Amino acid sequence: MNSLILAAGAIVLFWLGYQFYSRWFAKIWDIDASRKTPAIANYDGVDYVPAKHWTILFGHHFASIAGAAPVIGPIIALSLWGWAPALIWIVLGTVLFGGIHDFSSLMVSLRSKGRSIADVASATISHRAKVVFSIFIWLTLILVIAVFVHFCAETFIAEPKIVIPTAGLIPLAMLIGFMLYDVKFNQISTTILGLAVLGGLIMLGNNIPLGLVKLSFKVQEYTLNIKSMELWSILLLVYAFFASITPVHILLQPRDYLCAFLLVAGIVLGFAGLVVSHPAIQLPAFITWKAETGYLWPMLFVTIACGAISGFHSLVASGTTSKQLDNERHARKIGYGAMVVEGIVALLALLIVAAAIANIADLRQILDTGGGPVTAFAKGFTSVTRPLLGKWGGLIAITILNAFILTTLDTATRIGRYLTQELLGIKNRYISTVIVIAFGGFLALSGKWSNIWPMFGTANQLVAALALIVVTSWLLSHRKSIKFTLLPALIMLATTVAALIYQIIRFFKSQEWLLMFIAFALLGLAFYMLLEVDLILFRAFKRRKKERVVQGYV
Repeated sequence: MNSLILAAGAIVLFWLGYQFYSRWFAKIWDIDASRKTPAIANYDGVDYVPAKHWTILFGHHFASIAGAAPVIGPIIALSLWGWAPALIWIVLGTVLFGGIHDFSSLMVSLRSKGRSIADVASATISHRAKVVFSIFIWLTLILVIAVFVHFCAETFIAEPKIVIPTAGLIPLAMLIGFMLYDVKFNQISTTILGLAVLGGLIMLGNNIPLGLVKLSFKVQEYTLNIKSMELWSILLLVYAFFASITPVHILLQPRDYLCAFLLVAGIVLGFAGLVVSHPAIQLPAFITWKAETGYLWPMLFVTIACGAISGFHSLVASGTTSKQLDNERHARKIGYGAMVVEGIVALLALLIVAAAIANIADLRQILDTGGGPVTAFAKGFTSVTRPLLGKWGGLIAITILNAFILTTLDTATRIGRYLTQELLGIKNRYISTVIVIAFGGFLALSGKWSNIWPMFGTANQLVAALALIVVTSWLLSHRKSIKFTLLPALIMLATTVAALIYQIIRFFKSQEWLLMFIAFALLGLAFYMLLEVDLILFRAFKRRKKERVVQGYV
């Protein structure tokens, strides 16, 4: 099968989804460009800050939701079940599930004064539901932090050439933020300057690779050895702490804005490489119904989270994006549009790896011992773009991905801080951030990413299901149609509960007691949440039925 034909067909379906399906859904919300958004009504200079332009906010939102997950998940799924089921889920999931989930989470937060999706649950379901959902989200964010700390550290070790551009992006973003918001320089010229400096950093990193060796020191009679993976993990956790407490317009907005240009450039170059080389797919379309991690359903649908539907997106949409949007008319572009672009990233990752790597055995060796999914993506990107980029393809690919891993890492930490403050009543943002970092760091340093990833995927997808249920409850309470949100919610709920039960059995057999406990906790919280939701939905349907009967008599 020719990779270019598959890419073209999938992109047409993405375009149709954005042009027609998202417009159809948008009519439910009665979008009003004159209505004040929370960023303007609740401006505080730290979290509620209207973006200078919608493209800047698109960059922040896209960079925050994308991360490396739309690359990692499809490549893992490709190695286990084949490219065909992964491709189908990426396209249908993005158009019918993920885009609706992201767009509706953003809109319901905008209509609720910028409150998080968990906080909205308090108004639409119950206060108990809010607390339970918040705990559920908090546990999911801990898994997000653990997974992305591991992958970022692993990438630094595998490719030390990306250390300088990744680290240099932080002060560069702060400079760009200062130029845009304080000095008020022209956006186009400032963007060009930022991208030019970033290009210079990539070239500098290529000539000066930086790595960390292990540390060894003695404390009394004990000798402590810290490996390079652990050193990078600790440094990344320290970075996540400071980045998550910094006002959004100083670091997050400008850094994510620049990163969005990077990823878009990577997408364009990747598909241009497919056009020029149009390689044939080498890996099998379908491998098996039951892989080593489980059956195709439900496990493929939690292995590919970002790139199809991801609960983390609802946390970004309602946690940071809704507090920065200056006009409702941009909500569809950012909410649904960014999800479509992420689906395209997942599509690109799937196709270039399937085309560039000769057989499944080689791919699995890279995943197990050769640097993981990020390295597999770099190899595929290098192969496909060689006519355009020569030897630079792999370095550019890994630099792009690592920049997005950092984005997801500090966004997850920031949202975790919000939830910790709400749940524990801690007003001090430094203390609440330390709590989040401590738990996420503990899991990250455990070194069991292969087990944490499917747990992250399952928890992530269950958050998506619960977020869609909260949105459905909100729509019902405001007498609006629920036909777009209820069915995806039920499908994802059944899928993720089945995946959790399967993983509990697996962790019990392998004696992974901590992960089994987390899985049990997530399952218990999910069932409790459902009991609350069922009661509310039953009452809402009963009320609507009564209203229709009354209207019939009138």
